[in-house]
Amino acid sequence: MDLKPGSHIYLMGICGTAMASLAGILKDKGFQVSGSDSNPYPPMSTQLEGLGIKIKTPYQAQNLNPKPDFVVVGNVISANNPEAVELMKLGVPYSSLPKALGELILKNHDTVCISGTHGKTTTTSMMSWVLESAGKKPGFLIGGIPKNFNHSFRNPEKTSPYFVIEGDEYDTAFFDKVPKFVHYRPKHVILTSVEFDHADIYKDLDDVKSAFRKLLKLIPQDGTLIYHQNEKNIKDILGDSGTKSIYSYGFETVADENHARCEVVKVTEKETEFKVYFKGQVLGPYQLHQPGDYNVLNATAVALQSYLLGVPSATIQSALNGFQGVKRRQEILGEPGGRLVIEDFAHHPTAVVETLKGIKKKYPTKRMIAIFEPRSATSRRKVFQKDYAAAFQSAEKVHLMQAFDTSKIAEADRFSVDELIQDLNNTKSQPWAVAHTSVESIVKQVRQESKAGDLIVIMSNGGFDGIYDKLMTALK
Repeated sequence: MDLKPGSHIYLMGICGTAMASLAGILKDKGFQVSGSDSNPYPPMSTQLEGLGIKIKTPYQAQNLNPKPDFVVVGNVISANNPEAVELMKLGVPYSSLPKALGELILKNHDTVCISGTHGKTTTTSMMSWVLESAGKKPGFLIGGIPKNFNHSFRNPEKTSPYFVIEGDEYDTAFFDKVPKFVHYRPKHVILTSVEFDHADIYKDLDDVKSAFRKLLKLIPQDGTLIYHQNEKNIKDILGDSGTKSIYSYGFETVADENHARCEVVKVTEKETEFKVYFKGQVLGPYQLHQPGDYNVLNATAVALQSYLLGVPSATIQSALNGFQGVKRRQEILGEPGGRLVIEDFAHHPTAVVETLKGIKKKYPTKRMIAIFEPRSATSRRKVFQKDYAAAFQSAEKVHLMQAFDTSKIAEADRFSVDELIQDLNNTKSQPWAVAHTSVESIVKQVRQESKAGDLIVIMSNGGFDGIYDKLMTALK
């Protein structure tokens, strides 16, 4: 990794959340950056355009002409991708994103790694903002765009000890089949949850646990591990931790001085107020603008980690109170025609449950219409078929898009929207769930059935065929 500023670095799969962030970091360090993707969509495509980074589409061999000095290969790229084939022919040096990041950036800083099945993006954004508020000028790489910064990345100041990173358990590249966080040199780890996910690369829950065991083993003796106390799957792997400095957090009262207990004081449409009890002290109160118990848990983990890093209590309090959230995470898009429209990234059934519960708790008097697209590798498979039937119970009406591109999934393993619709409608006396084959159908029906005072929540981890703008325009 002896690349000099001005060298041309090419990123395959550049619109992935982590890849787009790395592209920004590399450009900021003085490299010439370009890349390719099959389906650029906001917010990452917008961020890259704003940075003046060119996106080539579709993937094709000629995109590597002129020949770059170095290539970073995203985990969406298969060995038979035309650009991957051309890369091998050209003999250009290449690496995976995590390995390149570890060698170019992370080796010079203490990594605060936020990991787990749920809550990584929001928690990473919170942690970055608290350290920024404390004057630490941390570097960060986040799987979304935090509104406090307006970019998903930042190079750390040379004098800053910290780099905050979202520690994804997904694999690294077709030539580097290990979890991304294996390359992140984690010193301080927040572990929010461990559940089965990424059914395209993990065969079962034990396989997922094995990945997280690798993360815990990497924590040095002088590092820290902070985990959600109510997560049984985390407790199963705690013995693999490389550090003895282990702390827990949660709503539960636990007879352990290393446990931080959070307590919600009140909930309004504007904010959730909560306190944290730790080692005989009361930390807070904090006013969090993001709804739901899961965000309170995320903020508690950040408050605890920040406290352990020596950030003054008043700074933590001020930072969490001023945290603005993350784009596409419970983000309010507007209120056309008096209907409040919120977008969220939720796709795992646990995330759907907690997202809808949290939003409903914040707006208890509004009728909730939930719109969902099964798009992730896991949600397009049957593995959680029955779990989704319980995931939407906070909503009064549900609209489901047919699963996104199941052509490469064996028919017996494909998620069935029609079966889910049947299961949902069996839970109430009147039909309340509808299946759709197009975004236009969803937009038309929601426009007809919704009225002023309603709450509409759109959930997808992809572009969802532009439903956001289409629905907002129709409702106006």
